[in-house]
Amino acid sequence: IMTLFSFSSIAQESIYNITINDINEKPINLNKFKGKYLLFVNVASDCGFTPQYKDLEILHQKHKDNLVVIGLPCNQFGGQEPGSTQEILEFCSRNYNVNFLLTEKIEVKGKGQHKLYYWLTNKKLNGKYNSSVKWNFQKYLVSPDGELINHFYSMTSPMSAKITSILEQ
Repeated sequence: IMTLFSFSSIAQESIYNITINDINEKPINLNKFKGKYLLFVNVASDCGFTPQYKDLEILHQKHKDNLVVIGLPCNQFGGQEPGSTQEILEFCSRNYNVNFLLTEKIEVKGKGQHKLYYWLTNKKLNGKYNSSVKWNFQKYLVSPDGELINHFYSMTSPMSAKITSILEQ
């Protein structure tokens, strides 16, 4: 009975209750983004998809009234994000003038999977479907009321109509 109770309390959890730190180790309160779309992207500085930082920044600037782009550095795919926090910040600033939110380096799969990605990839929590993160720059879009809308693999550009058409509805 205890297991069922614990599980059902987890199943009721909102994405807004999950805590994660920004790249400077300060807690991000996802609650303050209620009413806006959230786009979570696991990012890396040394990947074939790294140029997507440019389009993520464009998307952020174009839709900042109704969208929060959150980049989550991750070193789980090909060791393509080996840098320190400072190195990641400098790289993003110098090469792509990134102004959107970046988090602490996290794990998006496996034993050390961050709770945010557990929610994003687990149907029992997100109410939509199970998924797994296949590579860097996979995107998860959450609605203004905290519902998972969809995920997009690395090949999908941040400026793709698959994403922008949802934001422009």
